[in-house]
Amino acid sequence: MLKSYKSFVFCSALLLALGSSCAWGQAALLLGEPYSYDGTFAGTGHSAVYLARVCAETPFQLRRCGPGEKGVVISRYHGVAGHDWIAVPLIPFLYAVRSPEDIPLYVNPKVVSFLREQYLNSLPLPPESHPGAEPRYELAGSAYDRTLYGFRIATRPDQDDALIRVLNAGPNKEAYTLLKRNCADFSKQIINFYYPHAVHRSIIADLGVTTPKQTAKSLVHYSKHHHETQLTTFIIPQVPGLKPSKPVHGVLESVFFQKKYVTPVLMFHPFVVGAVEGAYLAGWRFNPGKNALVFNASAANPMQDFDPPLTAAQRRSYSELVALMRRSNDLDEFPSWRHLESHSTPQIDAQGRPFVQVNFDGREVPVGICSGNALRVSRSPELVQDLVLSRLEAQLKAKKPRISEQSVRSDWKLLESAREESEATLEPVGTE
Repeated sequence: MLKSYKSFVFCSALLLALGSSCAWGQAALLLGEPYSYDGTFAGTGHSAVYLARVCAETPFQLRRCGPGEKGVVISRYHGVAGHDWIAVPLIPFLYAVRSPEDIPLYVNPKVVSFLREQYLNSLPLPPESHPGAEPRYELAGSAYDRTLYGFRIATRPDQDDALIRVLNAGPNKEAYTLLKRNCADFSKQIINFYYPHAVHRSIIADLGVTTPKQTAKSLVHYSKHHHETQLTTFIIPQVPGLKPSKPVHGVLESVFFQKKYVTPVLMFHPFVVGAVEGAYLAGWRFNPGKNALVFNASAANPMQDFDPPLTAAQRRSYSELVALMRRSNDLDEFPSWRHLESHSTPQIDAQGRPFVQVNFDGREVPVGICSGNALRVSRSPELVQDLVLSRLEAQLKAKKPRISEQSVRSDWKLLESAREESEATLEPVGTE
Protein backbone atom coordinates (compact mmCIF):
# COMPACT_ATOMS: atom_id res chain seq x y z
CA MET A 1 0.00 0.00 0.00
CA LEU A 2 2.78 2.41 0.97
CA LYS A 3 4.71 1.49 -2.16
CA SER A 4 1.68 2.21 -4.36
CA TYR A 5 1.17 5.55 -2.63
CA LYS A 6 4.81 6.54 -3.22
CA SER A 7 4.49 5.55 -6.87
CA PHE A 8 1.35 7.66 -7.20
CA VAL A 9 3.05 10.67 -5.61
CA PHE A 10 6.11 10.26 -7.86
CA CYS A 11 4.00 10.02 -11.02
CA SER A 12 1.89 13.01 -9.99
CA ALA A 13 4.99 15.09 -9.35
CA LEU A 14 6.47 14.02 -12.69
CA LEU A 15 3.30 14.97 -14.57
CA LEU A 16 3.18 18.29 -12.75
CA ALA A 17 6.79 18.99 -13.68
CA LEU A 18 6.20 18.04 -17.29
CA GLY A 19 3.10 20.17 -17.43
CA SER A 20 4.96 23.09 -15.96
CA SER A 21 7.82 22.75 -18.44
CA CYS A 22 5.39 22.55 -21.34
CA ALA A 23 3.87 25.83 -20.19
CA TRP A 24 7.20 27.55 -20.64
CA GLY A 25 8.14 28.99 -23.99
CA GLN A 26 11.41 30.42 -25.09
CA ALA A 27 13.17 33.66 -25.78
CA ALA A 28 16.67 33.76 -27.22
CA LEU A 29 19.31 36.43 -27.22
CA LEU A 30 20.95 36.51 -30.67
CA LEU A 31 24.55 37.67 -30.99
CA GLY A 32 25.63 38.35 -34.57
CA GLU A 33 29.28 38.41 -35.62
CA PRO A 34 30.54 41.59 -37.31
CA TYR A 35 31.13 41.85 -41.04
CA SER A 36 32.00 44.49 -43.63
CA TYR A 37 33.00 47.83 -42.06
CA ASP A 38 31.93 46.75 -38.57
CA GLY A 39 34.19 43.72 -38.84
CA THR A 40 37.12 45.82 -40.07
CA PHE A 41 36.95 48.71 -37.64
CA ALA A 42 34.76 48.14 -34.57
CA GLY A 43 33.97 44.43 -34.48
CA THR A 44 31.15 44.66 -31.94
CA GLY A 45 28.52 42.90 -34.08
CA HIS A 46 24.75 43.05 -33.61
CA SER A 47 22.25 41.99 -30.97
CA ALA A 48 18.59 40.96 -31.30
CA VAL A 49 16.02 38.92 -29.37
CA TYR A 50 13.91 35.99 -30.61
CA LEU A 51 10.50 35.40 -29.00
CA ALA A 52 8.81 32.05 -29.56
CA ARG A 53 5.24 32.95 -28.59
CA VAL A 54 5.26 36.46 -30.01
CA CYS A 55 4.57 37.21 -33.69
CA ALA A 56 4.34 40.34 -35.83
CA GLU A 57 0.95 41.68 -36.88
CA THR A 58 3.04 44.30 -38.65
CA PRO A 59 6.75 45.06 -38.26
CA PHE A 60 5.72 47.59 -35.58
CA GLN A 61 2.83 45.77 -33.85
CA LEU A 62 3.10 42.51 -31.88
CA ARG A 63 0.58 39.76 -31.10
CA ARG A 64 0.54 36.20 -29.78
CA CYS A 65 1.49 33.56 -32.34
CA GLY A 66 -1.05 31.25 -33.91
CA PRO A 67 -0.63 27.51 -34.64
CA GLY A 68 2.38 26.72 -36.79
CA GLU A 69 3.98 30.16 -36.48
CA LYS A 70 7.65 30.16 -35.47
CA GLY A 71 7.96 33.43 -33.55
CA VAL A 72 9.63 36.73 -34.25
CA VAL A 73 13.00 38.45 -34.02
CA ILE A 74 12.91 41.97 -32.62
CA SER A 75 15.74 44.47 -32.54
CA ARG A 76 16.62 48.15 -32.48
CA TYR A 77 17.97 49.60 -35.72
CA HIS A 78 19.59 52.88 -36.68
CA GLY A 79 17.82 54.87 -39.37
CA VAL A 80 15.29 52.26 -40.55
CA ALA A 81 11.66 53.29 -41.19
CA GLY A 82 11.73 55.91 -38.42
CA HIS A 83 11.02 53.35 -35.68
CA ASP A 84 12.91 52.37 -32.55
CA TRP A 85 12.32 48.63 -32.92
CA ILE A 86 11.20 46.42 -35.78
CA ALA A 87 9.92 42.83 -35.63
CA VAL A 88 10.49 40.26 -38.40
CA PRO A 89 9.53 36.54 -38.44
CA LEU A 90 12.38 34.15 -37.66
CA ILE A 91 13.02 32.52 -41.07
CA PRO A 92 12.82 35.80 -43.08
CA PHE A 93 15.06 37.53 -40.54
CA LEU A 94 17.72 34.87 -41.07
CA TYR A 95 17.27 34.04 -44.77
CA ALA A 96 14.93 36.61 -46.45
CA VAL A 97 12.60 33.78 -47.51
CA ARG A 98 9.40 32.49 -45.91
CA SER A 99 10.02 28.74 -45.81
CA PRO A 100 13.03 26.55 -44.91
CA GLU A 101 12.69 24.80 -48.28
CA ASP A 102 13.40 28.13 -49.96
CA ILE A 103 16.74 28.79 -48.22
CA PRO A 104 19.59 28.89 -50.77
CA LEU A 105 22.34 26.31 -50.39
CA TYR A 106 24.98 28.76 -51.61
CA VAL A 107 24.76 32.49 -52.28
CA ASN A 108 26.49 35.43 -53.91
CA PRO A 109 25.87 39.18 -53.50
CA LYS A 110 23.37 39.28 -56.38
CA VAL A 111 21.29 36.43 -54.95
CA VAL A 112 21.27 37.97 -51.46
CA SER A 113 20.26 41.41 -52.77
CA PHE A 114 17.56 39.84 -54.93
CA LEU A 115 16.03 37.86 -52.05
CA ARG A 116 16.15 40.83 -49.70
CA GLU A 117 14.47 43.07 -52.23
CA GLN A 118 11.76 40.46 -52.84
CA TYR A 119 11.01 40.12 -49.14
CA LEU A 120 11.33 43.75 -48.07
CA ASN A 121 9.01 44.86 -50.85
CA SER A 122 6.33 42.66 -49.29
CA LEU A 123 6.53 44.41 -45.91
CA PRO A 124 4.29 47.38 -45.03
CA LEU A 125 7.23 49.71 -44.54
CA PRO A 126 6.87 53.46 -44.99
CA PRO A 127 8.71 55.04 -47.94
CA GLU A 128 12.36 55.83 -47.33
CA SER A 129 12.90 59.45 -46.40
CA HIS A 130 16.16 59.33 -48.37
CA PRO A 131 15.91 56.49 -50.93
CA GLY A 132 18.84 54.13 -50.68
CA ALA A 133 20.14 55.64 -47.44
CA GLU A 134 18.30 53.38 -44.99
CA PRO A 135 20.05 50.06 -44.18
CA ARG A 136 16.84 48.06 -44.58
CA TYR A 137 18.87 45.03 -45.61
CA GLU A 138 19.53 44.49 -41.88
CA LEU A 139 15.91 43.37 -41.47
CA ALA A 140 16.24 40.20 -43.58
CA GLY A 141 18.88 37.65 -44.52
CA SER A 142 21.14 38.10 -41.50
CA ALA A 143 22.58 34.58 -41.84
CA TYR A 144 23.99 35.40 -45.28
CA ASP A 145 26.31 38.04 -43.83
CA ARG A 146 27.25 36.55 -40.49
CA THR A 147 27.28 33.64 -38.08
CA LEU A 148 24.93 34.16 -35.16
CA TYR A 149 25.06 32.72 -31.65
CA GLY A 150 21.87 32.08 -29.71
CA PHE A 151 21.25 31.91 -25.97
CA ARG A 152 17.81 30.44 -25.39
CA ILE A 153 16.01 30.97 -22.09
CA ALA A 154 12.63 29.93 -20.71
CA THR A 155 9.69 32.34 -20.57
CA ARG A 156 6.11 32.17 -19.27
CA PRO A 157 2.95 33.03 -21.26
CA ASP A 158 1.99 35.83 -18.86
CA GLN A 159 5.43 37.41 -19.33
CA ASP A 160 5.07 37.25 -23.11
CA ASP A 161 1.62 38.86 -22.93
CA ALA A 162 2.92 41.61 -20.66
CA LEU A 163 5.83 42.33 -23.01
CA ILE A 164 3.46 42.58 -25.98
CA ARG A 165 1.33 45.11 -24.10
CA VAL A 166 4.35 47.19 -23.06
CA LEU A 167 5.92 47.35 -26.52
CA ASN A 168 2.66 47.94 -28.36
CA ALA A 169 1.68 50.75 -25.99
CA GLY A 170 5.04 52.52 -25.95
CA PRO A 171 6.26 55.15 -28.41
CA ASN A 172 8.02 53.28 -31.21
CA LYS A 173 9.90 56.24 -32.62
CA GLU A 174 13.55 56.17 -33.64
CA ALA A 175 15.75 56.97 -30.66
CA TYR A 176 19.00 55.16 -31.50
CA THR A 177 22.23 56.50 -30.05
CA LEU A 178 25.51 54.59 -30.24
CA LEU A 179 26.56 54.98 -26.62
CA LYS A 180 23.27 54.82 -24.67
CA ARG A 181 20.48 53.37 -26.86
CA ASN A 182 22.02 50.88 -29.26
CA CYS A 183 20.88 47.40 -30.33
CA ALA A 184 22.48 45.78 -27.27
CA ASP A 185 20.72 48.20 -24.92
CA PHE A 186 17.40 47.15 -26.43
CA SER A 187 18.23 43.43 -26.07
CA LYS A 188 19.27 44.08 -22.49
CA GLN A 189 15.91 45.74 -21.84
CA ILE A 190 13.97 42.75 -23.23
CA ILE A 191 15.99 40.04 -21.43
CA ASN A 192 15.81 41.97 -18.13
CA PHE A 193 12.05 42.21 -18.57
CA TYR A 194 11.95 38.42 -18.16
CA TYR A 195 14.86 38.10 -15.71
CA PRO A 196 15.57 41.39 -13.89
CA HIS A 197 19.27 42.27 -13.61
CA ALA A 198 20.31 39.29 -15.76
CA VAL A 199 22.12 41.50 -18.26
CA HIS A 200 24.36 44.43 -17.41
CA ARG A 201 27.01 46.54 -19.09
CA SER A 202 30.73 46.44 -18.25
CA ILE A 203 32.32 49.65 -17.01
CA ILE A 204 35.86 48.33 -17.54
CA ALA A 205 35.73 46.11 -20.61
CA ASP A 206 33.40 48.33 -22.63
CA LEU A 207 33.89 51.72 -20.95
CA GLY A 208 30.26 51.69 -19.85
CA VAL A 209 28.85 51.10 -23.35
CA THR A 210 26.47 48.16 -23.71
CA THR A 211 27.85 45.78 -26.34
CA PRO A 212 26.34 42.64 -27.90
CA LYS A 213 29.16 40.44 -26.56
CA GLN A 214 28.81 41.73 -23.00
CA THR A 215 25.04 41.22 -23.18
CA ALA A 216 25.55 37.55 -24.04
CA LYS A 217 28.35 37.08 -21.54
CA SER A 218 26.37 38.50 -18.63
CA LEU A 219 23.33 36.36 -19.50
CA VAL A 220 25.47 33.21 -19.54
CA HIS A 221 27.00 34.16 -16.19
CA TYR A 222 23.56 34.86 -14.70
CA SER A 223 22.22 31.50 -15.93
CA LYS A 224 24.97 29.61 -14.11
CA HIS A 225 23.44 30.79 -10.84
CA HIS A 226 19.78 30.81 -11.94
CA HIS A 227 18.96 27.43 -13.42
CA GLU A 228 15.35 28.43 -14.02
CA THR A 229 16.55 30.15 -17.18
CA GLN A 230 17.17 26.68 -18.69
CA LEU A 231 19.90 28.21 -20.86
CA THR A 232 20.75 26.50 -24.13
CA THR A 233 23.52 27.83 -26.40
CA PHE A 234 23.40 27.29 -30.16
CA ILE A 235 24.97 28.49 -33.41
CA ILE A 236 23.19 29.66 -36.55
CA PRO A 237 25.81 29.03 -39.28
CA GLN A 238 26.46 31.58 -41.99
CA VAL A 239 25.16 30.40 -45.36
CA PRO A 240 28.18 29.66 -47.61
CA GLY A 241 29.04 32.10 -50.38
CA LEU A 242 29.83 35.53 -48.97
CA LYS A 243 32.97 36.47 -47.06
CA PRO A 244 32.88 34.88 -43.58
CA SER A 245 32.06 37.18 -40.68
CA LYS A 246 34.67 37.92 -38.01
CA PRO A 247 34.88 37.22 -34.26
CA VAL A 248 32.84 39.54 -32.10
CA HIS A 249 34.65 41.94 -29.73
CA GLY A 250 33.95 44.30 -26.89
CA VAL A 251 35.05 47.95 -26.93
CA LEU A 252 38.54 47.55 -25.45
CA GLU A 253 39.11 44.32 -27.34
CA SER A 254 38.51 46.21 -30.58
CA VAL A 255 41.09 48.80 -29.59
CA PHE A 256 43.79 46.72 -27.92
CA PHE A 257 43.63 43.42 -29.76
CA GLN A 258 43.80 44.58 -33.35
CA LYS A 259 47.23 45.43 -34.72
CA LYS A 260 46.13 48.58 -36.52
CA TYR A 261 45.05 50.04 -33.16
CA VAL A 262 47.39 48.49 -30.63
CA THR A 263 50.68 49.29 -32.38
CA PRO A 264 50.54 53.09 -31.99
CA VAL A 265 49.15 52.76 -28.46
CA LEU A 266 51.88 50.30 -27.51
CA MET A 267 54.55 52.72 -28.68
CA PHE A 268 53.41 55.43 -26.27
CA HIS A 269 51.52 53.56 -23.54
CA PRO A 270 53.03 50.07 -23.10
CA PHE A 271 51.99 49.82 -19.46
CA VAL A 272 48.37 50.58 -20.35
CA VAL A 273 48.34 47.86 -22.98
CA GLY A 274 49.93 45.36 -20.61
CA ALA A 275 47.38 46.09 -17.91
CA VAL A 276 44.46 45.74 -20.30
CA GLU A 277 45.78 42.51 -21.79
CA GLY A 278 46.34 41.13 -18.30
CA ALA A 279 42.77 41.96 -17.31
CA TYR A 280 41.52 40.36 -20.53
CA LEU A 281 43.40 37.12 -19.95
CA ALA A 282 42.24 37.06 -16.33
CA GLY A 283 38.54 37.14 -17.06
CA TRP A 284 37.32 39.10 -20.07
CA ARG A 285 37.59 36.20 -22.49
CA PHE A 286 34.25 34.81 -23.57
CA ASN A 287 33.67 32.22 -26.29
CA PRO A 288 30.00 32.52 -27.39
CA GLY A 289 30.16 29.22 -29.27
CA LYS A 290 31.43 27.10 -26.37
CA ASN A 291 29.46 23.83 -26.09
CA ALA A 292 26.95 25.18 -28.61
CA LEU A 293 24.52 23.05 -30.57
CA VAL A 294 23.69 23.79 -34.22
CA PHE A 295 20.50 25.46 -35.44
CA ASN A 296 18.45 23.49 -37.98
CA ALA A 297 16.01 25.67 -39.93
CA SER A 298 14.27 22.60 -41.39
CA ALA A 299 13.41 21.11 -37.99
CA ALA A 300 9.76 20.97 -36.93
CA ASN A 301 10.62 23.43 -34.16
CA PRO A 302 13.95 25.03 -35.10
CA MET A 303 14.35 26.78 -31.75
CA GLN A 304 13.98 23.51 -29.83
CA ASP A 305 15.34 20.78 -32.09
CA PHE A 306 19.05 21.58 -32.21
CA ASP A 307 21.71 19.21 -33.56
CA PRO A 308 25.17 18.37 -32.16
CA PRO A 309 28.09 19.72 -34.22
CA LEU A 310 30.41 17.46 -36.18
CA THR A 311 33.41 16.11 -34.34
CA ALA A 312 36.89 16.67 -35.76
CA ALA A 313 37.00 13.04 -36.91
CA GLN A 314 33.64 13.33 -38.66
CA ARG A 315 34.76 16.53 -40.34
CA ARG A 316 37.89 14.83 -41.74
CA SER A 317 35.91 11.82 -42.90
CA TYR A 318 33.29 13.89 -44.72
CA SER A 319 35.97 16.10 -46.27
CA GLU A 320 37.62 13.01 -47.76
CA LEU A 321 34.29 11.77 -49.09
CA VAL A 322 33.53 15.12 -50.70
CA ALA A 323 36.95 15.18 -52.41
CA LEU A 324 36.42 11.59 -53.61
CA MET A 325 32.96 12.40 -54.96
CA ARG A 326 34.29 15.37 -56.93
CA ARG A 327 37.10 13.29 -58.48
CA SER A 328 34.97 10.22 -59.22
CA ASN A 329 32.40 12.26 -61.13
CA ASP A 330 34.98 14.30 -63.08
CA LEU A 331 33.54 17.49 -61.62
CA ASP A 332 37.03 18.98 -61.41
CA GLU A 333 36.67 19.62 -65.14
CA PHE A 334 33.67 21.90 -64.54
CA PRO A 335 34.02 25.63 -63.93
CA SER A 336 33.74 26.31 -60.20
CA TRP A 337 30.26 26.98 -58.92
CA ARG A 338 31.44 30.27 -57.43
CA HIS A 339 32.53 31.39 -60.91
CA LEU A 340 29.33 30.22 -62.60
CA GLU A 341 27.05 31.74 -59.98
CA SER A 342 28.86 35.08 -59.99
CA HIS A 343 27.77 35.52 -63.63
CA SER A 344 24.24 34.19 -63.09
CA THR A 345 20.87 35.91 -62.92
CA PRO A 346 18.65 35.19 -59.88
CA GLN A 347 14.95 34.56 -60.45
CA ILE A 348 11.91 33.09 -58.69
CA ASP A 349 10.19 29.91 -59.92
CA ALA A 350 6.45 29.19 -60.05
CA GLN A 351 6.47 28.04 -56.40
CA GLY A 352 8.19 31.23 -55.26
CA ARG A 353 11.59 29.60 -54.73
CA PRO A 354 14.90 31.07 -55.91
CA PHE A 355 16.87 29.74 -58.84
CA VAL A 356 19.58 31.14 -61.10
CA GLN A 357 20.11 31.22 -64.85
CA VAL A 358 23.69 30.08 -65.47
CA ASN A 359 25.59 30.55 -68.72
CA PHE A 360 27.00 27.06 -69.30
CA ASP A 361 28.51 25.80 -72.56
CA GLY A 362 27.12 28.80 -74.42
CA ARG A 363 23.53 28.33 -73.26
CA GLU A 364 21.37 29.58 -70.42
CA VAL A 365 20.70 26.78 -67.94
CA PRO A 366 18.31 27.15 -64.96
CA VAL A 367 19.62 25.75 -61.67
CA GLY A 368 17.54 25.49 -58.51
CA ILE A 369 19.62 26.71 -55.59
CA CYS A 370 17.52 25.53 -52.62
CA SER A 371 16.48 22.09 -51.39
CA GLY A 372 12.91 22.65 -52.59
CA ASN A 373 13.78 23.04 -56.28
CA ALA A 374 17.39 21.93 -56.90
CA LEU A 375 16.31 18.81 -58.79
CA ARG A 376 12.92 20.02 -60.02
CA VAL A 377 14.09 23.17 -61.81
CA SER A 378 17.65 22.28 -62.83
CA ARG A 379 18.29 21.01 -66.34
CA SER A 380 21.85 19.97 -65.48
CA PRO A 381 22.20 17.55 -62.56
CA GLU A 382 25.99 17.96 -62.87
CA LEU A 383 25.64 21.62 -61.91
CA VAL A 384 23.53 20.63 -58.92
CA GLN A 385 26.31 18.26 -57.83
CA ASP A 386 28.84 21.06 -58.17
CA LEU A 387 26.57 23.38 -56.17
CA VAL A 388 26.16 20.93 -53.29
CA LEU A 389 29.85 19.98 -53.26
CA SER A 390 30.82 23.65 -53.14
CA ARG A 391 28.49 24.14 -50.19
CA LEU A 392 29.92 21.14 -48.32
CA GLU A 393 33.52 22.15 -49.03
CA ALA A 394 32.89 25.65 -47.68
CA GLN A 395 31.26 24.35 -44.51
CA LEU A 396 33.73 21.56 -43.79
CA LYS A 397 36.87 23.66 -44.20
CA ALA A 398 35.79 26.07 -41.44
CA LYS A 399 37.80 25.48 -38.27
CA LYS A 400 34.96 26.08 -35.85
CA PRO A 401 32.17 23.46 -35.36
CA ARG A 402 29.40 25.25 -37.23
CA ILE A 403 27.87 22.33 -39.11
CA SER A 404 25.92 19.30 -37.91
CA GLU A 405 25.83 15.73 -39.16
CA GLN A 406 22.13 16.15 -39.91
CA SER A 407 22.96 19.03 -42.26
CA VAL A 408 25.68 17.04 -44.00
CA ARG A 409 23.39 14.02 -44.40
CA SER A 410 20.68 16.18 -45.94
CA ASP A 411 23.13 17.69 -48.42
CA TRP A 412 24.61 14.28 -49.19
CA LYS A 413 21.15 12.88 -49.96
CA LEU A 414 20.58 15.70 -52.46
CA LEU A 415 24.05 15.07 -53.91
CA GLU A 416 23.33 11.36 -54.41
CA SER A 417 20.00 12.12 -56.06
CA ALA A 418 21.68 14.51 -58.49
CA ARG A 419 24.38 11.93 -59.26
CA GLU A 420 21.77 9.23 -59.96
CA GLU A 421 19.87 11.60 -62.24
CA SER A 422 23.09 12.45 -64.08
CA GLU A 423 23.92 8.77 -64.58
CA ALA A 424 20.42 8.06 -65.85
CA THR A 425 20.80 10.67 -68.61
CA LEU A 426 24.05 9.00 -69.74
CA GLU A 427 22.65 5.46 -70.01
CA PRO A 428 22.33 4.27 -73.61
CA VAL A 429 18.80 3.96 -74.93
CA GLY A 430 17.94 0.40 -75.98
CA THR A 431 16.65 -0.42 -79.48
CA GLU A 432 13.89 -2.77 -80.51
